[in-house]
Order: sequence, then C-alpha cells, then structure tokens
Amino acid sequence: MRFSVALSHVLPQQTLSALVRAATRWRWRPWKDWLIRHVVRRYAVDLSAAEDPDPTHYAHFDAFFTRALKPGARPLDDDARSLLSPADGRISQAGTIRDGRIVQAKGRDYSVAELLGDAAATERYAHGSFVNVYLSPRDYHRVHMPCVGRLLETLHIPGRLFSVSPAAVAGVDRLFARNERLICHFDGAQGPFVVVMVGALLVSGISTAWAGTVVPPYAHVPQRVRHAGPQLAAGAEMARFHMGSTVIVLLPAGAATLQAGLEAGLAVRMGQRLGTLCGAGG
Repeated sequence: MRFSVALSHVLPQQTLSALVRAATRWRWRPWKDWLIRHVVRRYAVDLSAAEDPDPTHYAHFDAFFTRALKPGARPLDDDARSLLSPADGRISQAGTIRDGRIVQAKGRDYSVAELLGDAAATERYAHGSFVNVYLSPRDYHRVHMPCVGRLLETLHIPGRLFSVSPAAVAGVDRLFARNERLICHFDGAQGPFVVVMVGALLVSGISTAWAGTVVPPYAHVPQRVRHAGPQLAAGAEMARFHMGSTVIVLLPAGAATLQAGLEAGLAVRMGQRLGTLCGAGG
C-alpha cells in the first residue's frame, strides 16, 4: 500500500476538511490570490472557458473553485436520448453492475447495497449500469443532470473521507461505499436513476441546486429527505463540490446502453454523450 494511502487511514479527516473549508473561504486578498494562482499553475487550470477568466476577481478560493463557465462552453449532445456526462473529469470506471457489485478498480469492487444504504433501491440497480467520473483540482466543479429527471429523495449517509485520487481508489477497499455521500434519487423517462455525490478528504462541502449547502454538517446518522420535485432538465446544474471529488451515476437494467470505450482514465466533459437512454422520448 502506498504511504499516502496508508496515512489517510489515520488522519483526522473531518478536522482537516474543516480547516480547508476555512482556508478556502478566507477573503484576505494576498492569501486568496496566491492560492488561486498556485492551483492554476500547479494543475494547469484552463480559465479560458470561465465566465470570469481573471483569477483576481474571485472573492475567495472557493468562489474560484466553483466558478461558472461561459454560456455555451459545454454544449450538450443534441440527441434527447443521450446519457450525458454529469461533470468534467476522467472516467474512473464505467460498465455493467454484475449481481449487485460495482467495479471500483482492478481487483476491487463494492456492492450497490453498501453504496445506496437502501435494500429496496438496491434491487433496481443490481443488474444495471454505472458511470463513475473523478473530478481533479483542475476541473470545473459543478455537477449537472445526466438526463431529464424529477427529484424524488436524497439520502445523506455518514462515512469516512478518504481521498478519491486514482491511487486511493486502487488501494482502499470499498472506498465509495465507505465515504460520506449524498445520494440523489430521480425519476426519468427511462425509469429511475441515481446520482451519488461522494465526499472525500479535504472536500469542504457539497451543495445542491434545490437545498443549498448540504455538507457540512457531516452526518452522524443517515438523513433522508423526500421531495415533490423539482423537475430538472438534461444538463441543468444539480450540485457543486467545494473541492474535488467523484460523482457516480447508476441506472437500472435496460435503461441505457453505454458508449464503447469508456475506459478508466478517459477524459470527459460535462454534456458529452456517454450512452443512449432506452425508453426516453425523442
């Protein structure tokens, strides 16, 4: 096991994440300008598509990190049957859910039941399909709808805050089913689907378009909230990561056919086609 992965088991994960939250919202100009410029250089962040490309204009680092893009910067695939990438990033894994098990990395998997924390929901996805997109520090950190959907409920599950870097994903058993996460259940034209926002080490928050800040506070027990909507269009913003993490989309069997070539490490952009929905209008 790599030293950084082993170290993550003993770090005070929530304390570190809370410190990062404070640091990334500090408005002192010398600090926030230095931090933004450092990250832009270190990770080769492309600001040309940002609504405001001047790094000094952001009130604090978190405002930069969750920056908006120019209108049209991420055109959506124009086929109404398209399953869209929910975020900029890289494919961590994608494919078929086999007997309720999801591939995490070579030689590692985890169960739908663990991820969703809901036995009834688990049955719907036991033989379905999944797409896992990893957002690195250089990426755009807003998460968008992979298809049209009406929000039914959210479930905030407590857990660890392991890093979701490729090294950690390869080295920590059942990582995504152990980390704190926000599970969003939707109903679409092709049937139900789930979008999971996975927390991670130094991720200082998750917010949604319908409820604002959801994390923190960190959960101590599972917290379920039922919703009567809203209906969100394909490509509509649904959530934001305040620092980088991972988003997972689950669909039931027969709901979609994924594109060929969605291999680990493949770069994707929000709005590009990842598959074809079955039963969707158009």
